Amino acid sequence: MSLAKYVHAMGRGPSRARHLTRDEARDAMTQILAGTAAPEAVGALLMLMRYRGEVPEELAGFVDALRDRAAPWTGLAPALDWPSFAAGRSRGLPWFLLAARLIAGAGYPVLLHGWNSHQGEEASVRLALPHAGIRRGETMAATADIMARDGIAYLPLEVVSAEALRVLKLREILGLRSAVNTSLRLFNPAGAPASVQGVFHPPYRGLQTDTSALLGQPRQAVLKGAGGEFERAPAKDIALMGIFGADRFDTTLPPLLPEATGRLADGPAFAKPQALAWLWAGTVTDEYAEAIVIGTAAAALHVLGAAPDIATADGLAKRLWTERARDRAA
Repeated sequence: MSLAKYVHAMGRGPSRARHLTRDEARDAMTQILAGTAAPEAVGALLMLMRYRGEVPEELAGFVDALRDRAAPWTGLAPALDWPSFAAGRSRGLPWFLLAARLIAGAGYPVLLHGWNSHQGEEASVRLALPHAGIRRGETMAATADIMARDGIAYLPLEVVSAEALRVLKLREILGLRSAVNTSLRLFNPAGAPASVQGVFHPPYRGLQTDTSALLGQPRQAVLKGAGGEFERAPAKDIALMGIFGADRFDTTLPPLLPEATGRLADGPAFAKPQALAWLWAGTVTDEYAEAIVIGTAAAALHVLGAAPDIATADGLAKRLWTERARDRAA
């Protein structure tokens, strides 16, 4: 087994090089995850894919391999798959966690999963989890039990696939993200019928949607969100693209607030993860932060099929927020 033939196929030159087929990509990623491929060849292949541009067939093959080698999900399938793989210090608190909790409280079990790098305290998803009232599983079985009890759980990437985390961390060596980052957003380790995904670069919306169709994902939507997460900015139009069964859609989510409303309130309250618990409990209020939560939840509810259109979903999410049980998170 070797990656040489795949590197050769992709790197032959402008007129002779080609993309990999789905089966070839699956075989290549299987070797990479197993650790049987030469590290030089792994780097060459991943960077050739980045240079040439990812295509749905290659991403689908990578996802096939990830699913083949991942630890099996042992519980009931959640209603909603919610990947979180954003990196960098350019975003603030992960308000989308409260949106996921709101969805779960409405009776739609949510599985959050992921790994994030280069994040400060204010942006750290994992540091914010207890303040959002979301528990983290340390094994697959424990995560399934948490979701069964709470309706929501967070599954760390290293629990479901330590191999995938090892490959993802090659970014620290190569200096660039690779197709592995995109594939993990499409992973859906528990086989949820609906999936929401965030991107940082708008062209990836169509790429991830096309790949989801190849993978047979029943319902999926992707938006350009804060820092690459599925998080809806409330004061501007946001494009939402995805699939509902055999149908593709590409729609625009309207602003929930006037553009002049501005950003979050200033002050130390919005620079620490405890602010998520305070906002949920109502001890701290902020129109913009609440609109992020409500708007993000509305987009997810629409993807789930809980509302026939985004206007209805916005109203439903607002009602759920108003009627939430304001128990304080940890």
